[in-house]
Amino acid sequence: MTKVLVVATSRKTRGGITSVVKAHEKGGQWKKYHCRWIETHRDKGALVKLAYLVRGWLEFAVLLPFYDIVHIHMSEPPSAVRKCLFMPLAKLAGKKVVVHFHAFSPETTINGKHREVYRYLFTRADVVIVLSQMWKRYVNDAFSLGDKVRVVYNPCTAEMFPQKYDRRKYILYAGTVNARKGYKDMIEAFAKIAADYPDWRIVFAGNGEVEQGRALADRLGIADRTVFLGWVAGEAKDKAFKEASVFCLPSYAEGFPMAVLDAWAYGLPVITTPVGGIPDVAVDGVNMLLFNPGDTDALAERMSRMICDGNLRNLIARSSLELARTTFNIETVNKEIGSIYEELSKR
Repeated sequence: MTKVLVVATSRKTRGGITSVVKAHEKGGQWKKYHCRWIETHRDKGALVKLAYLVRGWLEFAVLLPFYDIVHIHMSEPPSAVRKCLFMPLAKLAGKKVVVHFHAFSPETTINGKHREVYRYLFTRADVVIVLSQMWKRYVNDAFSLGDKVRVVYNPCTAEMFPQKYDRRKYILYAGTVNARKGYKDMIEAFAKIAADYPDWRIVFAGNGEVEQGRALADRLGIADRTVFLGWVAGEAKDKAFKEASVFCLPSYAEGFPMAVLDAWAYGLPVITTPVGGIPDVAVDGVNMLLFNPGDTDALAERMSRMICDGNLRNLIARSSLELARTTFNIETVNKEIGSIYEELSKR
C-alpha cells in the first residue's frame, strides 16, 4: 500500500501552490495513495513562518518512516531553501521524491544566485514536475535532467456557486496587484481607449499595490472607470468572474497563471501575454488574444477588439470552456499525478 507525504505551503495561504494542492486533494489519487499534507509555510509574520516550518519538519520526520513517496511543492528561492531541510531526510530514508516546481522566472530561480539550491533538489529527485514545455526546456538546459522532467499543467480550480449574474461591461484582472503582473500596463492601455467606450470599466480583484493603481488611474483621468475590489474569494470571487465580459492578465512572467485558468473555467475570453505555460496552448485570435509584455499600444488594440466584436468574444469564450474541460480539467490533471505515483511505486 503506497503512501505519499505532500510537502507544501499551508492550506490557509493565498496563492497558486495552495490552490493546486487543494485541487489534488479532490482527486482519486489522493485517497488511493493515502496522501498526507505537511504544511511548511504561512504568509504571515516571521515568527509564524518559523513556527510553521519547525512544526512541519517535525511532523515530516515523525511520519516519514510510514510513507513511501515524498511530493515536494516549491517555487521561488525562499521556498526552495526551506525544502532543502526535507530532501536529505527523505533520501536518507530511501524514499522516492517528486519535486513539483511552480516558479515564474528562470532568472530568479534556476539561472539566478540560488542555482545550486535548485540543482541539489532536482538532481536528487526521482521525478521533477514543471508547469509547461517552456519550463521543461529551461530546467533541462540548466541541469540536463532528461526524462526525469515531466510536464503536468495546473488544473482549473474555480469554485462556482449557484447564484447567477448578468454579464457587465468590464474587463477583469485577478491576482496580486504588482509590477510583475502588469497591472499598470492594463490601466495605461485602457486609458488610451476609454473615451471611445464610455460604458466600459476595468476591475481589479486582488491585493497589493492598490493605492498606486488608484493614483495612476486618477492621473490618467479614468479613476471613475477603474475599480479595485481588493482580495476576493468564495462568492465574491464567483460574482466578479461571472459578471465580467473579458479577462486580462498583462503579466511579464508566470509558471502557469491560475487566474487565466479561472477565467477559462468561467468561459471568459482572455487577453494575455505569451509567458509561462501560455504558449503551450495559445492560438492567437482563436482561443485568446496575445500581446507582448509591456506593449500598452498592442494591449489597447486587443481590448478594443474584444469590446467591439461580440462574435470574437463568443468564439474565444467557447475555446476557454473547451480548455477548462479538457487539457486543464481537474480530473485529467489528477490522473497524471496518480500515474506518476504509480510509476514510482513500482521502481
